[in-house]
Amino acid sequence: MHKIAVLPGDGIGPEVVAEGLKVLNALSENYSVKFDFQEFDISSERYLRTGKLVTAEDMDQLRKFDSIFLGAIGDDRVKPGILEKGILLALRFGFDQYINHRPAPLWRPFGRLKRDVDFNIDVFRENTEDYYIGAGGRVNNGRGSLDLHVKRHLYDMKVRLEANADAADDYAFEIGMMSRKNIERFADHVIAFSNIIGENYITVVDKANVCSNIYSLWREVWDEKCKKAGKGHGYMYVDAMTMALVKNPDKFRVIAVPNMFGDIITDLLAEVTGGLGLAPGGNINPEGISMFEPVHGSAPKYKGMNRINPVATILAAKMMLDSLGHRDLGQVVQQAVRTAFDQGVYTQDLGGKATTTEMGDAVVEAIRKAK
Repeated sequence: MHKIAVLPGDGIGPEVVAEGLKVLNALSENYSVKFDFQEFDISSERYLRTGKLVTAEDMDQLRKFDSIFLGAIGDDRVKPGILEKGILLALRFGFDQYINHRPAPLWRPFGRLKRDVDFNIDVFRENTEDYYIGAGGRVNNGRGSLDLHVKRHLYDMKVRLEANADAADDYAFEIGMMSRKNIERFADHVIAFSNIIGENYITVVDKANVCSNIYSLWREVWDEKCKKAGKGHGYMYVDAMTMALVKNPDKFRVIAVPNMFGDIITDLLAEVTGGLGLAPGGNINPEGISMFEPVHGSAPKYKGMNRINPVATILAAKMMLDSLGHRDLGQVVQQAVRTAFDQGVYTQDLGGKATTTEMGDAVVEAIRKAK
């Protein structure tokens, strides 16, 4: 019995999560796997109602579960950054989910490229450091100090930034930071994954020609780890990478990327594969609690319209199955999605007519027939 914490979230989140749970329940009915789902109200609605984001009590409750299944977080009524930092980043940092895994296979016939090129890419984004550590601030009139605090499972660091400019102006800072131990464990995971799929080469992305301090450490660790593992690897600057993913995505299989650049190129790659409606993501802690979600937003204007593509959420459920040791059932889900598409069932974003619930029903039916 797997205990799953369900966070439907905001906007279309509850609708797509319902389809993901429908698929998981179909597996439970037809295969020897059982789930215990418990829903939590961690959302913008609760924040607007109570002022609460992720509380210590929430974290204590969520620690009792094997995995977290998330819908979407976001609301136009809330200032940007509050929900992202107070919910999404709080969960990632709190559960030390230092790996973000974004599988990006081509979903024919929905790929966005004009030429027909086959590809199957797995992107691994470092998920708790880089320029997303949440350390920064402003000084006014060119003078002042900032006391910065970065706390992770690996360390608790305090940094003081003193500013004394010769021009009286307002200055803003956002600090990036990476640690050797975190890069090491991240690299270990990516290398282990590449071994599982039989891939001998990893493309490592950064901007070491400009951000040379932070990414020289990044490269140093990758060189050491790949040499020890006998793994081939090479580096690409992120600007060149964005062009290459559009021009020649078939040249890549496993990509490792720092946090901020990973946030950008994974969405670009999702569109190349067929759109955000097909893109799942996993926030991974191999030794702890991981969280799985569709990578699209909450799209509040579509709430309750039964027209949103639930496949990204269904594929997030597939990733959760993989992480729980049920890769065989994960493949059942993946093939069921493919079967539904081949039967002409897909939603409006892909040029089809199926509703959200009809798409979920088609995947469930394919699972039942495959048994």
